[in-house]
Parts: sequence; structure tokens; C-alpha cells
Amino acid sequence: MEARHLRYAVALAEHAHFGRAATALGIAQPPLSKQIAALEREVGARLFDRTRRGVFPTAAGAAFLVRARAALAEIGAASVDAARAARGESGRLRLGFIAAALLDPLPGVLRRFSRERPGVKLELHEMASSCSSAALADGELDAAVTLGPPRGVGAERLVSVPVGHDHLVAVVGSGHPYTGLRSVEVAQLLHQPLIVASGEDEPAVAAGLRALLGEGSPALSSATVARDVHTVIGLAACGVGVGLGPSRMLAAPRPGTWFCEVTPRTPLPDLVLSFSPEDRSPVLDAFLDVVRADCPVVGASLDRRLGPRIEAAG
Repeated sequence: MEARHLRYAVALAEHAHFGRAATALGIAQPPLSKQIAALEREVGARLFDRTRRGVFPTAAGAAFLVRARAALAEIGAASVDAARAARGESGRLRLGFIAAALLDPLPGVLRRFSRERPGVKLELHEMASSCSSAALADGELDAAVTLGPPRGVGAERLVSVPVGHDHLVAVVGSGHPYTGLRSVEVAQLLHQPLIVASGEDEPAVAAGLRALLGEGSPALSSATVARDVHTVIGLAACGVGVGLGPSRMLAAPRPGTWFCEVTPRTPLPDLVLSFSPEDRSPVLDAFLDVVRADCPVVGASLDRRLGPRIEAAG
């Protein structure tokens, strides 16, 4: 039994006439009559009464038509679902990210993606760069935003593009001697209690700070370790010390804090979007399209790595 047999039976029931049903189906009447007869033989029961007034379902036919209509509806739904999945309009996207990415660029990207792909389930995981790098390489994430490119086993197979540039800034609580200053010298930081990101979680940042302040610097070895930029700002507001972090922290001002530049200007590792080119699902492609649209510079980098995106016809 094929789907066309179900359609033939439903059309015959709706039109109550072989000729009209055949016309609606776009086939000749004799083949329709033969197919209905073959269907009845397969089912093992007469499905239609042929009368002078028309063709009408028998009791067996009425029961069959209930299931036939439901089956055809499911077939139609399956086609719709498959088409939506192929366009990246359903499914899930597993994204790992560091907290700093929530300052920029993720807010715009996630808002746009949720608006344009409401049928996709977003599974968002705030993770340290080292953790998300490992999860991405192991196939537990579809994409990750990290400080610096992923490191470790499998990282060489990933595609990585920068999505943000940062330099080092300092944040202090109101009343700190640095409040009101436009900038502080690196040498001044050596004599301050510092608040920094975990070297285990963010190795690229930790390496940059060691290069800046000196390997084995007492200021670093005694620093308070914070999980993310929001904690750095919060601890600085509490007067714990001088928080050091990316310049994107300026997008999250908090009452009772003061930001100042660190001189000389010290670049930090880029914020990087990474994914596996071997697992280019339609949902991931849809997400990358949103990144292209919301961040044109990033889109240009993606096109250089992957080639320009070609929209599917229709």
C-alpha cells in the first residue's frame, strides 16, 4: 500500500464519483477504478458501495478513511518538518561562551537568531574558554566563543574567526586612589591588590598578564581570582582591589566603579568564534548567517575561511 492509494480513496470519498475524483487527481478514470479495486483486495474488504446515486464508503471504508486521512496528514507534516530542518528552522544549537561575550557581540546575535529562527532550541552554556574548547572538540557543542582560539587536542580541526578585539583596562571602586584618573601605568599595578581571571580557565589572558607584569610577579601570585568579568567588576566595586579585564567591560558600567585605561595600551587575546567544519548542520549554517548579517566584518572572515554563503533556491 502506497501513499497514492490513500489519496485515491480520500478523493473518491470526497467526490462520491469516479470521474470527478479522477479529474481532481489528474488521472484517467479507468486507472483510478483499478487502483481502488486493488486496494480493496489488499485490505480484504469492500471500501466503497457503487450505486446509481454515486460511490459511498462502506462501514469498512469509513474506518479506513479515518486512518488514511491521519496518515496523509502525518506524511504532509513530515515533509514540512524535513523542509524546515533543511533550512535550519528547527533543531537545536549548542553554544558555549565566556561571560565577556554577553557584553558584545552575543546580545545582538542571539536576539536576531531567536527572532529569525523561533523553532530552534538554543542550548546556551556559560563556560571558561578551556572548558568550551574541549567540549567543542569532543562534539558536545556546535559552536563556542572563547578568549583566544581553542587549544588542546582536536583544536587544529576547528574553524576559528575573531569576533571582537580587546585591550586591557582597570576597574576600581569609588574612593580608590585611581578614581578620576584616565589611565594608570603598568608599574603602578605592581603595588596594588589585583583581581584577575583564572589562569586555568582563561590561559590566554593569564599568559598575557604574566608577560605584562612579569613571570612570577608577586602582584599576580597574590591576586584574587574571579570567574568572569562581571565578578571582576563586582569585587572591584566592593573595594577588594584593582580589577583587570577586557575593554568590553566598559559596556557594563556599575554604580560605584571607575574604569581607566592601562598604559602602555596592552592588547588582549581576541574573542573568537569556533566550530567544526565537519559538522556543518543547517542550524549551525543558519547561526553563521545571522553572525554574517549582524557582524559584517566577522562575515567577511567567515567567507574567506568557508567561501561565500550560497542561498538555497526557493
